[in-house]
Amino acid sequence: MFEIAVKRLPGCEDLPLPRKMSRGASGLDLHAAVDQPVTLTPGRWKLIPTGIALEMPEGVEAQVRPRSGLALKHGVTVLNSPGTIDSDYRGEVGVILINLGDEPFVLHRGDRIAQLVFGRVLDVRLKEVERLGFTERGGGGFGHTGK
Repeated sequence: MFEIAVKRLPGCEDLPLPRKMSRGASGLDLHAAVDQPVTLTPGRWKLIPTGIALEMPEGVEAQVRPRSGLALKHGVTVLNSPGTIDSDYRGEVGVILINLGDEPFVLHRGDRIAQLVFGRVLDVRLKEVERLGFTERGGGGFGHTGK
């Protein structure tokens, strides 16, 4: 198990730290650290603060992913999904939410807005080649296998 350092930012002492909402959950829920209610009108997006900063070891990243309930019930999702938090970033975690629904969506302080999933990052070096190895699929993509 990895231990990740989290810092609660000033003025956010009342907000819960990210946590899993069930034993088998992959993500930790992030909360809105807004001072006043924020309205996302249809088609608009805003950067929503979470009131926390992270310190992760090198080779670990955090991904900000949408909450399925917000997407299904309200059409609200993470615009740059998944958002990546690199191990050397020490600023506040923010979530770019967009309202793809038909109705305005009002966000309140402490609302669960996204989830944070941690993963390992491979250290790779690209090697330029003249040819790539053969596979049966080849370059087929974007629906190449039919419906």
